[in-house]
Amino acid sequence: MFPKARQAIKHLVADGRYSYLETGSLISIKKNVKDILIPSEEMRIQVYPMDYEEFCDATGSNYELLRQIYNSGTAIGQATNRKLMRDLRIYMAVGGMPQAVEAYVDRKNFSEIDMIKRQIISLYEEDFKKIDDSGRISALYHSIPAQLARDTRKYRITTAIGKKNNTKAEELLYELIDSKTVLPCYNSTNPRVSLTNTKDFGSYKLYLSDTGLFVTLLFIDRPITENNLYAKLLSDKLPANLGYLYENLVAQMMASSGRELFYHTWEKPGSTHYYEVDFLISEGSKVNAFEIKSSGTGKHESIKEFSKKFSQNVKQIYLISQKDVGKEENLLLKPFYFIPFLV
Repeated sequence: MFPKARQAIKHLVADGRYSYLETGSLISIKKNVKDILIPSEEMRIQVYPMDYEEFCDATGSNYELLRQIYNSGTAIGQATNRKLMRDLRIYMAVGGMPQAVEAYVDRKNFSEIDMIKRQIISLYEEDFKKIDDSGRISALYHSIPAQLARDTRKYRITTAIGKKNNTKAEELLYELIDSKTVLPCYNSTNPRVSLTNTKDFGSYKLYLSDTGLFVTLLFIDRPITENNLYAKLLSDKLPANLGYLYENLVAQMMASSGRELFYHTWEKPGSTHYYEVDFLISEGSKVNAFEIKSSGTGKHESIKEFSKKFSQNVKQIYLISQKDVGKEENLLLKPFYFIPFLV
């Protein structure tokens, strides 16, 4: 908010008596640069919402025990798995925004926590209007849960804001991505070569950078997201078609580990349908593939076909669900709370 103070950092650092920490939203930092020189002394640090380890530390949960359970490589057991999944769903409900986490630690109820998250979303929207006062960036942001719900191959700008100037719309989308409030997941057109080098900039999905905000945005049309809705989430009684909420969780966990997000789709032979693998990450010269199931392990045709098609390029294939550790041939079954250790 004070660009001249930012410019003065150069001289303050040269003075040598103090170190300085500057903070601000990326949008404000980018916009408030008129008539100032950006100091070369600045070292930029990307800050993410609190990851699951940080959340556990803040709320008193034993993350190290979770690490030990993972390292043991053995089955967890139904009762323990249920408890660990419920702990993780608390993280999904609250999210990693420090104000929301603090409210949870202070034993605020979920309606109060939801109000805090709504205030954060409102601040985002105010920032978006600094770039484009038409509200189109907010429309792009608000459209994310609905587009994931449709289970389409990619995010569509026109679905969010209609068929207007495509060039301008793409600029607004890049501004949204640049704000770090969302996580882009790009379609890798040929995982045999390189995920980064085969990134399709015209085919991508968008997730929210914080799953707690995602929960609030899902029900933003209501005056306040009621405690009973959060109770349903915590007891795993939300409708089955909200599986993309778990996709967002995995996207956030992968991104907070420093991973760029990729997925892959390809046509089913002789059909109008297609196969899709939800997430891909590089490991050395090979890739690990992840299929996400919100509840049971169910059918998993896509990941099996992916493993066959790219057998020379795949290191591990994972089915991530709420179920215990297991294995089906070369497919490794893992619960959601193990994602930080897999990436």
